[in-house]
Amino acid sequence: MAYPEPIEALMSAFERFPGIGKRTAERLAFHVLRDPSSIGLARAIERALAEAKRCHECGNVAEQDPCRICADPERDRAQVAVVEEPRHVEALERARVFRGRYHVLMGAWQPAEGSDARHLAIGPLLQRVQQGTITELILATDPDAEGEATAALVLDALESLGPLTLKVTRLARGLPAGAALEYMHRGIIEDALAGRREVHLRP
Repeated sequence: MAYPEPIEALMSAFERFPGIGKRTAERLAFHVLRDPSSIGLARAIERALAEAKRCHECGNVAEQDPCRICADPERDRAQVAVVEEPRHVEALERARVFRGRYHVLMGAWQPAEGSDARHLAIGPLLQRVQQGTITELILATDPDAEGEATAALVLDALESLGPLTLKVTRLARGLPAGAALEYMHRGIIEDALAGRREVHLRP
């Protein structure tokens, strides 16, 4: 026997979230029914959708466009760290060891799962590179299989532009393999930035 249609619709909505299967969606739906304060979740989602903006320059989520980092004249425009998600920007900012700017891809490429690389913000990155203001591009994707695949995808896209004068570097291998950037201690991030290695583009 199926649940009433409004409950089924709520469960389906929860199932669209990453990592949420049918059973978890069912538990979440009934938690919402038991707790009247859950209406705050709906309001928070509505507010986030209405008020959160994407920075037209770096692609990060923000309350303003351009975001506070891109609008800061003290940040180095010539040094750009390419990260997978907004949470990685926050991780690097918490460490207070990077004074450049960012480019947020809004995801990672997962070829093993058949994910489509077209949803990544690589096109806007190439446009920024072609403007000629970037002298160093730091590939700051996670040191896991998806992060490495994403970094390789960005490299391929850069090479498609032809000879470039900018330097491309990768975070040092001091980062634990398989670890996520947002959980790194400040010292580890600082060492990884300091020890980043240059990645040579094919001519």
